[in-house]
Amino acid sequence: INGVFMKIGAPKETMNSEARVALTPESAQRLQKLGYECVVEAGAGLAASLPDAAYEAAGVTVVGSAAELWSQADIIVKVREPSADELDAFPSNKILVSFINPASNEPLLEQMRVKNTSVLAMDMVPRISRAQKMDALSSMANIAGYRAVIEASNNFGRFFTGQMTAAGKVPPARVLVLGAGVAGLAAIGTSVSLGAITLAFDVRPEVSEQIESMGAEFVFLEFDEEQLDGAATNGYAPPSSQAFIDKQREKFRELAPSVDIVITSALIPNRPAPELWTDDMVASMKQGSVIVDLAAERGGNCDLTVMDEKVVSDNGVTVIGYTDLPSRLAKQSSTLYATNLLRLTEELCKTKDGRIDVNFDDEAIRGATVIKQGEITWPPPPPRLSVAPPAAKAAAASAPTPAAKKSSHGHGGGGEPMSGKALAGVFGVSAVL
Repeated sequence: INGVFMKIGAPKETMNSEARVALTPESAQRLQKLGYECVVEAGAGLAASLPDAAYEAAGVTVVGSAAELWSQADIIVKVREPSADELDAFPSNKILVSFINPASNEPLLEQMRVKNTSVLAMDMVPRISRAQKMDALSSMANIAGYRAVIEASNNFGRFFTGQMTAAGKVPPARVLVLGAGVAGLAAIGTSVSLGAITLAFDVRPEVSEQIESMGAEFVFLEFDEEQLDGAATNGYAPPSSQAFIDKQREKFRELAPSVDIVITSALIPNRPAPELWTDDMVASMKQGSVIVDLAAERGGNCDLTVMDEKVVSDNGVTVIGYTDLPSRLAKQSSTLYATNLLRLTEELCKTKDGRIDVNFDDEAIRGATVIKQGEITWPPPPPRLSVAPPAAKAAAASAPTPAAKKSSHGHGGGGEPMSGKALAGVFGVSAVL
């Protein structure tokens, strides 16, 4: 694997509804400057509006079948993990770079190990500052958050923005976003830009200022209990007591009748999605309201979510559980994902001579590598650097009080610093991915 000239190939994705492609003409040109040859299966980019002619114009060889690509390419780049049929056809002694989800795919790892394959998982790139350019999970979560709001608007029967017209006044939609990580922040930004009154929850008090700066309202929960700061758990939601969960549900039940759209984004990789929006909350929402559940692949944050389906409750609330939101913006998703792959390849080929060096002294490369030359290397050691900034708690101390928030109407505004107990009671959930 080290010190060998390589040819990179991208097959057509075989999973139903998957429109993304791992190699774009632009990324291929940049890979060629690193010393690689590029190959793509015919039609691989069509669903992402990337025709074969565009690849040929970029100097990419277009081959007629996946079998040809398997045989020619040394490095196979994909979006989705290989299917059973692809695994059977996968040649030995290759390098695979793809989303893998190793925690849930031990049989896949074993099959790849037997084939003496080296596998780098894009979903295992560690969340450290220097690896952000390779963070495909965040790239896709960003798109999913944006698309979630677009899906909601497509199923909502009114404007997002308020209007004064000759026919009368149109009130703005009220949108509630659960989680302010990458997907949640993308949803917040999109909702605000469309003119909706936007509210957001998150367990990490340090994100309140970021939410406010985007024009949304951060909702606080009065609760007298010490809560572990989400920043201390690598950015994901820490466990909450049952009393805290009961209090947050009480808050949700208070908000449910007044919101038109709910975007849920509470999902931690390889864990069941937490239940946030119960059936009685759905029942209290207005007819015509919409819920988009970004955690549908892990069971959903809403009781009524059905994975990959859109359902309507008895009281007329639409619940969307699509898991292919990035693929619904296939060209944009392919562009960002291919760029993440390019950045990873740059780290693997710092000499820019088409030679791969899987350097385990580089914690980003070590974290992403789940199999190296037939040896399973997953799980990796924890990153040496914490993703939690030391100043997080200091930043949190300057967050506004609930009273100040109420006076600011979600569009920023001043206020006195929160007390320690109030900060401990800030409610929310961590964002998807």
